[in-house]
Amino acid sequence: MQPVPVAFSAPSNRIRPRTVLVASADSHFRHRLSHVLGGLRWQVREASGGAQAWAEAESAAPEAAIVDSWLPDLELDEFLRDFRTRFPQVDLVTADGAAPSDGPRGPYRQELLYALRSTQDADTAAWNGASLIETPERADNDWKAAGQRISGSAASASLPVPIDSVIPAPKTVPIRINPPALNAAGPAAERLPELVGNAPSMIEISRRVRLVAPRTTPVLIEGPTGSGKEIVAEALHRLSTRSRKPFVAINCAAIPEALLEAELFGHTRGAFTGAVQGRTGRIEAADGGTLFLDEIGEMPLALQAKLLRFVECGELQRVGDNDTARVDVRIIAATHRPLAKHAEEGRFRSDLYYRLAVFLIRTPALHSHAEDLPLLVNHFLELMGRQAPVKRVDSTALAKLRAHDWPGNVRELEHVLERAAILAGDEPVITAREIDFGLLVN
Repeated sequence: MQPVPVAFSAPSNRIRPRTVLVASADSHFRHRLSHVLGGLRWQVREASGGAQAWAEAESAAPEAAIVDSWLPDLELDEFLRDFRTRFPQVDLVTADGAAPSDGPRGPYRQELLYALRSTQDADTAAWNGASLIETPERADNDWKAAGQRISGSAASASLPVPIDSVIPAPKTVPIRINPPALNAAGPAAERLPELVGNAPSMIEISRRVRLVAPRTTPVLIEGPTGSGKEIVAEALHRLSTRSRKPFVAINCAAIPEALLEAELFGHTRGAFTGAVQGRTGRIEAADGGTLFLDEIGEMPLALQAKLLRFVECGELQRVGDNDTARVDVRIIAATHRPLAKHAEEGRFRSDLYYRLAVFLIRTPALHSHAEDLPLLVNHFLELMGRQAPVKRVDSTALAKLRAHDWPGNVRELEHVLERAAILAGDEPVITAREIDFGLLVN
């Protein structure tokens, strides 16, 4: 007896979109949770703090909200109490231990708890994201694979999942086939989820991050522009004991020299022309957490001396103030310049260099781990799929991407794929025709 074919073309108006608000200061936690919830057909609105979460709830009218156990701008208990009063219909869940808060229990509570557990487990799991690389055999197998996945999910799921979270969306969202699982006993199991790539250089970065993250040791991250230095810094913060405290980043090359000191150390009212009120600096704002000094090689020598004083004793002095304040921060610095050479040549203070480079991590240029290109393509297409239907790249597009030398590294790849997705319009597959390197190519 032939099996009854599964129909995939259910009209979209039968599925009512559900909206969930995810509030957390940890961007990595938000992104991972959003990815899992998106797979369960939730529309996700993200907020990095309590005030933003309140505004998102006002505009989006969510059915559910997941709130982290610490918010940078509001006291958590007070926020939860006021949120329940203002939005009594919202199924409110706290992320700490995946424990639901008091209040009404929504019909999709099990999906929210499942997403939380999956997100928390993902830190130690190897990346097993869906492959979005188009192959010649794939078009014939998509519907068969989708049908097998639907029939299997009903038997193997440990949590009841509504049918609209299992049936694939019609045509606008391509079916995705999971690649072979990574060997959990191999080096890939050590790789952090945000560091995409299985090349030895990427595995080594994850190993070094795991070793030094729990300590207060200063870290210097060296690597070419666009190679993911800030992602490494965020991973160090996420895995540290300071993860619930602020992660404050400042680009030393993006702020004029005359303003950089006040931006870092803060200033008092009237300290200089235009200082109509006092301001807390970035260092003080990171108290208890992590301060990320991006492009530290661009910092003026005079300011390096003041930073050295803070690194040595943990005390800072606001511009225009005679008093000092003690601040507890973990310093992570990054540069694309050969800082050791600059220190030897007198273009960077050698004493500050040795204070910052206690532990060194180097991020590689993309061309040096080109074998990771398909994984990176999948990663960025998945990220773009949160805002629009997920696209694939065909073999011609992938061949064109492989032939490029990537002077702008991973950041350039992300921008090229975003441009290609726009040029592809409503087409679900990106071809070589849409791969345009634009002004990035000399």
